[in-house]
Amino acid sequence: MNEEEVIRDILAGNVNRYEEIVREYQSIVANLCFKMGGTRVDVPELTQQVFVELYMALPRFQFKSKLSTFIYRITVNVVCKDLKYNSRILTPTDDFPIPDTSSDERNAEQNIIRDERHRQLHQAIGRLHAEQRTALVLYTFNDFSYNDIADVMQCTTAKVESLIFRARKNLKKMLEKI
Repeated sequence: MNEEEVIRDILAGNVNRYEEIVREYQSIVANLCFKMGGTRVDVPELTQQVFVELYMALPRFQFKSKLSTFIYRITVNVVCKDLKYNSRILTPTDDFPIPDTSSDERNAEQNIIRDERHRQLHQAIGRLHAEQRTALVLYTFNDFSYNDIADVMQCTTAKVESLIFRARKNLKKMLEKI
């Protein structure tokens, strides 16, 4: 998909092409909403909100960054706004999928311990400050570089580095208390 061509067509009035952007990015947006929000209940609503806001923001897109960066920025803003508006403290339980790494060699006790550690980690991530959580999720789960995260969060790479450092430090403290 030639994103610039699609965007220019949409802005010229061919709104049917917007579906191409939605198809291309829907699962990525939903995944980021899920990882940042911690609850499946809001994911479809937040994903839809992201694409509504993206559609309204397309005239402001200046092709200076990648469309994906623009979409991630909108996603982060939508999720943070929703969390702030609803003043939720994230306490995910079964909402984060736990990778299935079981094998014949592992016994049930080891699987239970591993699953509990994953649950505790995701609960701790949910308790991080929004900026720290955003930077950490983008870096750890989405393999973004510091520069890409800085573009999404509209800050400096030094701030991103600091946010990730503090997020890891805070996670360590939270997990040590458990």
